[in-house]
Amino acid sequence: MPGYELTPLPQQPGGGARITMAQLATVVAVAAVLFVAQDVFVPLAIAMLITFALSPLVTALRRRGLPLLWTVLLVVALAFSAIALFSFIVAGQLAQLAQNLPIFQANIIAKVESLKATGGDNGLVAKLSDMITAINSEIGAALPTGVDKPMPVEVIQSSNALAFLENLVLPLISPIATVGLVIVVVIFMLLEREDLRDRFIRLVGTNDLYRTTQVLEEAGSRVANYLLVQLLVNTIYAVPIGIGLYFIGVPNAALWGMLTLILRFVPYIGSVLAAAFPLFLAFAVSPDWSALLWTAALFASVELITSNVIEPWLYGARTGVSPLAIIVAAIFWTFLWGPLGLILSTPLTVCLVVLGRHIPQFALFDILFGDEPVLAPHAKLYQRMLAGDAVEATFGATEAMEELDIVDYYQTTMIPALLLAQDDSERGVLTPAQQDRLAMVAMQVVNDLEAEVEAERAAPTETALPGLGIRIGVIGGRTSIDDVAAAVLGQSLHAEGAAVQSYPHTDLSPTRLAALDTDSTDCLLLCYLDPRPTRASLLHIRRIKRAAPHLRVGVVILQMPSDLPSEASGVRHLQIVQTAKLAEAEDLGADFAVTSLESAMDAAWLRDPAKPLPAMKKPQPRVVARRRSKTPNLIPQA
Repeated sequence: MPGYELTPLPQQPGGGARITMAQLATVVAVAAVLFVAQDVFVPLAIAMLITFALSPLVTALRRRGLPLLWTVLLVVALAFSAIALFSFIVAGQLAQLAQNLPIFQANIIAKVESLKATGGDNGLVAKLSDMITAINSEIGAALPTGVDKPMPVEVIQSSNALAFLENLVLPLISPIATVGLVIVVVIFMLLEREDLRDRFIRLVGTNDLYRTTQVLEEAGSRVANYLLVQLLVNTIYAVPIGIGLYFIGVPNAALWGMLTLILRFVPYIGSVLAAAFPLFLAFAVSPDWSALLWTAALFASVELITSNVIEPWLYGARTGVSPLAIIVAAIFWTFLWGPLGLILSTPLTVCLVVLGRHIPQFALFDILFGDEPVLAPHAKLYQRMLAGDAVEATFGATEAMEELDIVDYYQTTMIPALLLAQDDSERGVLTPAQQDRLAMVAMQVVNDLEAEVEAERAAPTETALPGLGIRIGVIGGRTSIDDVAAAVLGQSLHAEGAAVQSYPHTDLSPTRLAALDTDSTDCLLLCYLDPRPTRASLLHIRRIKRAAPHLRVGVVILQMPSDLPSEASGVRHLQIVQTAKLAEAEDLGADFAVTSLESAMDAAWLRDPAKPLPAMKKPQPRVVARRRSKTPNLIPQA
């Protein structure tokens, strides 16, 4: 099609991905395998994440000249010794807590009686009292209370050594074997890092080493940074919690501080889970309510400081996963692997998103879970205008203009969105009614941004605005969408100081053309979104020139910016306005013909005199080839 091409936008990896039934079936099959074989994959996942976390330390020690084998053994020994020490302390604290639980029963009973006395017949208070009574009953049933009860008699049958081994030793083999397997896998992963990298490159393909290297570096850095920074944040969070609980008088404060450190790895709900147990013990530890109130205040204050000060300061980069995706991933991995899956959910999802960002075969995960925009701003704006959502479209525009001025926003977002609408209209996808509704919504967005324009114009500048003293008229060329483009151009000119009057395309009709205020206008701009406006629509130039010979008339045929960022939008890129069409507009009498807002503004600022109306060129006669007659020549030759 002459002067009009459809080419795809430059895609980021995964930009044009589509979710197919084959991909969904593959995901379901892999999830089923992970669920069935979780005894195999859970240790491997834990080992992989520990390897990511320890790799920076191994690299730092290797740079100091230490041998690889001794470096790996030293780092693994230190890491798992810290984990073992942590586990022993937690186990000891839990055992001590179990022994002290009966002491709290008297306080629980007193609190229940107090609630019943103050609440009366209040249904909520009654249900809360019943719940606390039930918990107290469970504690009493599980632990000895000191009252005389018949001692249960259990007949113990003699057993041989094999039965003893089955009852005592075998239950310990599984967790010990799992821990040992994880340690061994971590050691070999750290020792064979380079070989594993090369094998992964060979598996993915060696045709694009740059992209594969990016995957490995980004996956390692993102996961390692997430784990290490999260560990640091959790430690900063847990230390004041443990110290505060100790001074409040909550039993086993060290235990709750350590569990807080672990549970904070669970996204969003980890802090709530960490606070639940200390709050219940604070409720049970004293006959009054002071311990409970102090504990609640402690968790609330530490959470506020950590979330609003420490985390924004320490997190130099995001995980790359959207907040909703973190919740969905937590549910998914918990369903597959239980509590361990909940703790591992975020780092595992980060790995999948990194793969999807750089490898097309995994693009599904980046689209579903990534935090990068999946639609370019102009495509998103067009979708909002199609849906008739002027509020959301205006909100997005206002948000974008925190970083862009009004002209840049119109050039990179609004005009491309209108060009998509123009293309859909030409292809017959957009009905006339939909086109008029979209134009109405777009015009409402433009009107809502008038306050932003006035603010930009009123802002103090070192140089004078280039449009001061210039009177410009803008008018849509052919359709209601062209009217929106004219209004956009008018606002851009007004932001630069010009006095602007906008007209709809209906004012170009012969009966209304005389109503245009050409006497008080220095320049009139005709705006088109169609990259190939018809000659009939361009003939308005001659009619305007005949009515106002002094008036400079410009033609603006807008097209997609060449440097439009794709942002993995996956939408078509419309190019380009043919130079012959611009020359045709100038041949009909236009003083200038341009294809962008900026070039239109630059031409409008000129104070050159209007060009005289050129004579109409007569169309060349069409040459019709005559068919050679088969009748013989009957004219006698001389």
